[in-house]
Amino acid sequence: MPQSAAIDHVQRSNDARILTKAVNRIADLWNLSNAKLGEILGLSPATVSRLRNGLKELEPGSKEFELAQYLARLFRGLDAIVGSDDRAARSWLMTENLDLKARPIDLIVKIKGLMTACDYVDAYRARV
Repeated sequence: MPQSAAIDHVQRSNDARILTKAVNRIADLWNLSNAKLGEILGLSPATVSRLRNGLKELEPGSKEFELAQYLARLFRGLDAIVGSDDRAARSWLMTENLDLKARPIDLIVKIKGLMTACDYVDAYRARV
């Protein structure tokens, strides 16, 4: 394997490990069940269970990897807004949002809803 291919492989492996750990941490902090996290990432609850138990990692370039990146973006933005108050973040997710016309937790199970929630939080952060 050429050196550049080896470096790329190592980087992809690191990206997979880091994002998988981040998603597991988000799921823990937001009290997301395996079924709910699976809905968000487009994975079965069994696959999510393997992710959470360290038996599987998100595959860079896959749809679930990209959705996990959006979930991490939403987490970071919301975390900044609520000052790392996990209870406030969970409350925001579970409460009807007048601007979004739904509870964010219900929106983020669809790709468009996840992107909309990310954009909404990013726009709110820009105002702060």
